[in-house]
Amino acid sequence: MDKIWETIRGFVWWTHERGSVHYDVMVTVILLFIFLAPLKINFNDKPAQRVPHQSEVVVLPDGRGGFVYEIAASAVGARDDAGIRNELLRVIEPIAGEVELLRYETVVDRRGRTTRYRAWVRR
Repeated sequence: MDKIWETIRGFVWWTHERGSVHYDVMVTVILLFIFLAPLKINFNDKPAQRVPHQSEVVVLPDGRGGFVYEIAASAVGARDDAGIRNELLRVIEPIAGEVELLRYETVVDRRGRTTRYRAWVRR
């Protein structure tokens, strides 16, 4: 019975000699946990969604070598297409230099309110 408690104590305090069967069992259990636990345990480790500050511009790659600029809706006061285009350029050009606005899209929340604009530009 003392031998069993000595073995358990060795597992808890990690006192088994390297290369022994007990040491190999401990390492195997740890590796199994590392590789198999994520399949069964939901750690909820999703990346935080980035919400821009009112004056912040988020720049994302467009997948074609260009960039998409996300501008908070509070930075754009105009409601007509020409006014929105001008204000988007007013916000983007100090960051990117002189650019041509190819297109933009309005991003809305669940209630249908405009939260930000995505703008595709070209130099």
